[in-house]
Amino acid sequence: MPSDIVLPAIENPVQVRPRFSVAGPAGFRLRVQLVWLALLTGLLSLFYNLGLDFGLIGQKLPFMLGLRLSPDGFVQGVALTLLITVISMVVSLVVAVLTALGRLSSNALAFGVATFYASFFRGTPLLVQVLIIYLALPQFGIVLSGFASGILALSLNYGAYLAETIRAGILSVPRGQAEAARALGLGRGVIAFKIIAPQAMRIIIPPAGGNFISMLKDSSLVSVMGLWELNFLAQSYGRSTYHYMEMLLTAAAIYWLLSIGLELLQNRLERRFGRGFAADR
Repeated sequence: MPSDIVLPAIENPVQVRPRFSVAGPAGFRLRVQLVWLALLTGLLSLFYNLGLDFGLIGQKLPFMLGLRLSPDGFVQGVALTLLITVISMVVSLVVAVLTALGRLSSNALAFGVATFYASFFRGTPLLVQVLIIYLALPQFGIVLSGFASGILALSLNYGAYLAETIRAGILSVPRGQAEAARALGLGRGVIAFKIIAPQAMRIIIPPAGGNFISMLKDSSLVSVMGLWELNFLAQSYGRSTYHYMEMLLTAAAIYWLLSIGLELLQNRLERRFGRGFAADR
């Protein structure tokens, strides 16, 4: 074969990549899962060596999960905790949006009311707010049930924090986006919900998810009003059986599992609203 003959080069050679690499994303997730498994195994071993009464936990668990109704026929345990949290999430979100719009408004009245509300509820402890709504308002003829008082306190408190998160998300969207939309003749509603909101959600979701997880845990404060939610039952069963460790650890594990569920939902929302933004690698 003559030496001066040059074979044509292949422009797009087919590269066969391994389906799995320890150094790739799948390998990283596997290593993280192994770390979690090792830590969880160690934690369970520690609890097992404490000599806990697992029979008592199994006996009280259906009540703590809310599978049984309270003596007055109302939901209790985890079911009541989730009910309070979900309603408070919805109400706090509405309050936060209105407050954020007030903070962004050029109207002095709206701006003043929004800033005063946010300052007060962020500057006072949540427990004090719960007690004021439940114990102090009746002095002025405003009597609310423990259920309504807990929802109102959680909603107003977390609405103040969430308002700043929403305001930051709105401000993160370049002003040129809205100006270009107005130049195209789009209405304010379309601009708000179709252009600004989807871009702002990418900034809003991570801190908002943290706020909602904190709200789930802070719902335990409504136990001071006698509501039979998860924390109330854990303390009651601990006092009646003299097994505080079993009941409190069970409540902690349930709160943790509920928080993990919210974290997974938050991660899905982050991926959904972050699809149009390439992450820097």
